Amino acid sequence: MEWIDAYLDERKKQHLLRTLKPLRPAGPGRVYINDVEYLNFSSNDYLGLAGHPRLREESQKALNEYGTSSSASRLMSGDLSIHHQLEEMIADFMGKEKAILFGSGYLANIGLISALCDRKDVIFSDRLNHASIVDGIRLSGARFFRFRHNDLNHLETLIKKERKRYKKALIVTESLFSMDGDMASVKEMVELKERYDALFMLDEAHAVGVIGEKGAGLAEKYGLTKKIDIIMGTFGKALGSYGAYAAASARLIDYCINRVRSFIYSTALPPSVTGASIGGIKMLTEEPARRSILLEKAKYFRSLLKENHLNIMGNAQIVPVLVGENYNALNISNRLYENAIFALAMRPPTVPAGKARIRFSITCNHSEDDLKKAADVLKHAFKQIPISK
Repeated sequence: MEWIDAYLDERKKQHLLRTLKPLRPAGPGRVYINDVEYLNFSSNDYLGLAGHPRLREESQKALNEYGTSSSASRLMSGDLSIHHQLEEMIADFMGKEKAILFGSGYLANIGLISALCDRKDVIFSDRLNHASIVDGIRLSGARFFRFRHNDLNHLETLIKKERKRYKKALIVTESLFSMDGDMASVKEMVELKERYDALFMLDEAHAVGVIGEKGAGLAEKYGLTKKIDIIMGTFGKALGSYGAYAAASARLIDYCINRVRSFIYSTALPPSVTGASIGGIKMLTEEPARRSILLEKAKYFRSLLKENHLNIMGNAQIVPVLVGENYNALNISNRLYENAIFALAMRPPTVPAGKARIRFSITCNHSEDDLKKAADVLKHAFKQIPISK
């Protein structure tokens, strides 16, 4: 087993070794680690719904009615009426004809992409797309090309050159990028999709619940829902639950039910989790102010970091602070940790080499004092730790 030791030793040498840290809740925006309380800036619970009484109530209701498990895949005996209730809510919420549930965003992306395309097809993917999108592309067997991040000219150049050689074409991108905090040029991508007869898949995992008039994501914000073939989103971030969905035309969803392996061969979502997701969708309608409160807090935190002349990225509730080298990112993350702030260093392969960063995830649970403290500690960390260029 020497090869395992060699791999782990090399990861450690490159400051890329990952370890787990067990956490316990310590109140809104806070966690206990080894019985010490920390401000949590690494959670995707953007709207603060994960512990909300409404979600707990809906989850308990489903648990009492259906039990603890679906006990089978949807195509066996695991197809519960509560799953259909949630799918109908999602379809209505997203403005699509039909929706389908998945066990996670990863399962959704690898299943959807590998079902939509095969070896006769071509896929055009943003270079910074999530690993689940990349893995879905690899599973499909399709020829694929990565275009430079949000570079529409590069995307069109690739499509012009390659599209005619393949049967189907798919353009796929995240809407709000999880590690950069910026947004895709969705309007322009829709134009390219129509011009070159391609499918367009949009991953709204970090935008759903946050972006758009009702929180349905970037597609809703720009009024493009009907023009995007398939929209994927997750329940495990702003919606405070777990799992994922895809929304599309009824015909395309029927195709997915018959073709997507990660749906066909997976046990269905537990009833309690499905109930919590129903509660999350209801909360978006009942408390729309949470979105504006969140974005105001993110704007305020960004202003504090700009005053300190830090290299921040994006324009949303995800606030990455660019550091550069892995060693420096770990040192700054450790300095934050010493000051009871839990904000992790993002390193390759999650981000490109030489672009390690500290990723702050702002939520409704963070107070103004929390944000001030984090900004102040970060400022002093940068002063105390020399950043190599």
